[in-house]
Amino acid sequence: MERKASRRENECEEKYSNSESSELDKDYRTSLITLNVGGYLYITQKQTLTKYPDSFLEGIINGRIMCPFDADGHYFIDRDGLLFRHILNFLRNGELLLPEGFRENQLLAQEAEFFQLKVLSEAVKSRWEKEQLAARETTFLEITDSHDRSQGLRIFCNAPEFIAKIKSRIVLVSKSRLDGFPEEFSISSNIIQFKYFIKSENGTRLVLKEDNTFVCTLETLKFEAIMMALKCGFRLLTSLDCSKGSIVHSDALHFIK
Repeated sequence: MERKASRRENECEEKYSNSESSELDKDYRTSLITLNVGGYLYITQKQTLTKYPDSFLEGIINGRIMCPFDADGHYFIDRDGLLFRHILNFLRNGELLLPEGFRENQLLAQEAEFFQLKVLSEAVKSRWEKEQLAARETTFLEITDSHDRSQGLRIFCNAPEFIAKIKSRIVLVSKSRLDGFPEEFSISSNIIQFKYFIKSENGTRLVLKEDNTFVCTLETLKFEAIMMALKCGFRLLTSLDCSKGSIVHSDALHFIK
């Protein structure tokens, strides 16, 4: 009798355990939501979509807002499926994290407004305004002689990323030709100063090492900058020192897109 009673108790405990496990699995499955956004499927948790009360997604999940279903029974939202990736990442992370070079701020701001995510909308607009301000500000790069800063080349552009690209190129070329890098020249945010930056007999300024090892001419740097600018869609606005009579002989270049 005791064995039968013990067996029944074990069976009851096992059934209860299986039942409890089944309920947990059921709760977990029902917490997963699949959204069809413009033909792109996204699977996420219910708590992610309901993170911001009174948002469009929270309204759908909690039944405040009616939403159609696709043929597979998933919520269908007729919006930009690719941009929804950033909406979902914002809900997951609680902050705006966009890939480098992202250029669809205006579209993302519209999506944020549609989904009634005020915090995201403000974050996108703030980022957009900062980019617009940066684009209007002229950035420069100065390539000069550490002994005579009046000699050299100055490059101006309203795109900081382009200035950074030119700077990287010049540093790469110089590093490959200067065995004593970085002693032969110093680098700051906007200035590259060569330690030995001397003038030849015919008036062409050369970048050399102390042992007279040839690196390049300023004219080479100018043509390199101009070709890079044209390939990137910039145009040469003007030579900032027209008194020289030629771009090749000018001390500064100004690019704009």
